[in-house]
Amino acid sequence: MLEIRHLKTLHALRETDSLVEAAERLHLTQSALSHQLKDLEEKLGQSLFVRKTKPVRFTSVGLRLLRLADEVLPLLRGAERDLSRLAGGTAGRLHMAIECHSCFQWLMPTIDQFRDAWPEVELDLASGFAFAPLPALARGDLDLVVTSDPQELAGITYVPLFTYEALLAVANQHALANKSYVQPEDLSNEVLISYPVERERLDVFKHFLDPAGVDPLEVRTAELTVMMMQLVASGRGVCCLPNWALAEYSERGYISARRLGPQGLYATLYAALREDMLDAPFMRDFLLTAKDTSFATLAGVSSARPSK
Repeated sequence: MLEIRHLKTLHALRETDSLVEAAERLHLTQSALSHQLKDLEEKLGQSLFVRKTKPVRFTSVGLRLLRLADEVLPLLRGAERDLSRLAGGTAGRLHMAIECHSCFQWLMPTIDQFRDAWPEVELDLASGFAFAPLPALARGDLDLVVTSDPQELAGITYVPLFTYEALLAVANQHALANKSYVQPEDLSNEVLISYPVERERLDVFKHFLDPAGVDPLEVRTAELTVMMMQLVASGRGVCCLPNWALAEYSERGYISARRLGPQGLYATLYAALREDMLDAPFMRDFLLTAKDTSFATLAGVSSARPSK
């Protein structure tokens, strides 16, 4: 009666707090997920959660199954890893580069878990800002690149990790803090603070300012997110960062975060890898661990949708 898929569904529903997001994460339609939950409730003769509540409020039965999921799902993942080792493919190399300064917040816990699970795999991490990592991936110098800027390269595939919203951070006293969203023209007289990255690799330029033909008054760079936040809070400029990178600072009231455009500016973070690496057991496990860790630790991210 009770199946592993039911535990995965309830776990995803708790993590996403949304039937739509849970369905996307499990690669199901919302209708299929709802049917699965209803079918389980009918078999149990009890409800699992209260409908139309936000956040999702689980019943005593739902909470008991979630406790079971917390016990069983990690054991299942461990068993799958052991089976992969028995089938071979335990050793290998995973040299990666990252094109996102703020990604270390979820990447480092992912790497820690991966090292424990796959001690035989040679793991190395480099910043992708001092060189072009995607061509290095195609040449075989790297095995994985974390990027939000996929390029068409022969033999390279992109696995979506998650979708995020890019927000503009401004000082609490800034005039833009009084607006519900920011237009490109609003930045024409602003100092834009960014990481030391080429203009064409920054979302705020590529998808917001450049299409509107707008340039900021000045561009200033900073290496660390905390330095950028200090400059913004003191009124020295504004900056565009992923929602999860700004969450801690905005929640504590250090800065204000505003949407870019009325619909918001969204981007997807990808793991780029060579097609022949897709079936490597340790690579599959790394990608699953990265997704699980990002959803568990980052505020405001959602299941990624492949770009059209």
